[in-house]
Amino acid sequence: MCGGRGTRLGGETEKPLVTVAGTPTVDRVCDALATSRVDTVYAAVSPHTPETRAHLSERDPTVIDTPGEGYVADLTAALDRVGRPALTVAADLPLLAAEAVDDVLDAATGSLVVAVPVALKRRLGVSVDTTLTHAEEELAPSGVNVVAETDDDIYVSDDPRLAVNVNRPTDRWVAEALS
Repeated sequence: MCGGRGTRLGGETEKPLVTVAGTPTVDRVCDALATSRVDTVYAAVSPHTPETRAHLSERDPTVIDTPGEGYVADLTAALDRVGRPALTVAADLPLLAAEAVDDVLDAATGSLVVAVPVALKRRLGVSVDTTLTHAEEELAPSGVNVVAETDDDIYVSDDPRLAVNVNRPTDRWVAEALS
């Protein structure tokens, strides 16, 4: 998923093209997926990310156009194109690694929301925008999910590579320090 506006990040660069350690976040995510057990990588762009679309045309993922009407609408449009089950990954996870992706795939028996403890995000110094409570623990969605035809299960990971989403300038600084 790489079609968001990235308004919280500021700046002129489209969010998926913001660099961490000299590499655009979308490239880091694509590289992690390419070396994981994922068979096919699709990149869902929107009218808000024309430079990302052009950038990805030089890489391996198949580009899917979405309406740019928000994450849920864009996700629905992408899933209508690729079908289910599908692993979905936000392009703002610059520390994502193939091992973390494969761990999620191993845990999935149907739909799966991958979450990290809010305490982990706070320890790392990254922003927390959305939370949920599961088994009396405060969690934050990681930006990685498996979407199938079943009700969502929750997979809790303590992996810092799933905890750093670059949504704000301070998140980028943390990602730079950890990469």
